[in-house]
Amino acid sequence: MTVEQCGAVFAPTSRQASSNYGIDSNGRVGMYVEECNRSWCSSNAENDNRAITIEVANDQIGGNWHVSDKALAKLIELCVDICKRNNIKRLNFTSNKNGNLTMHKWFALTGCPGPYLESKFPYIADEVNKRLGSNESSKPVESPSNTSGS
Repeated sequence: MTVEQCGAVFAPTSRQASSNYGIDSNGRVGMYVEECNRSWCSSNAENDNRAITIEVANDQIGGNWHVSDKALAKLIELCVDICKRNNIKRLNFTSNKNGNLTMHKWFALTGCPGPYLESKFPYIADEVNKRLGSNESSKPVESPSNTSGS
């Protein structure tokens, strides 16, 4: 899907869905809803009111819902830009709703963003944080085990 096609999907108000940005497989970016306004993206008003949302086009339908290298690179670049403009010092991926990098599937019954892009979230956070100058790893923190040792 091109950024124009994605924008056309969101254009009718009857769709009741949108995102702030879209990235196509060629790495082109479209803005559909200004950052100061809420998009209807994650099916959750609380998240949508605090989030800047990004739809990323797949270059494979089904399977892992692969995303092109150009789209992934542009996603990282866009996240860095968003963080800098909004004074976000660090992108925090926690593998749950508690971080500031979240997934649609945590708020609705959907497979979005798909297995491929989902697997890239720690990498995305790490790359964004390197460019922001934050050196801490973004790997999810595991909860300590409740088993007792002898």
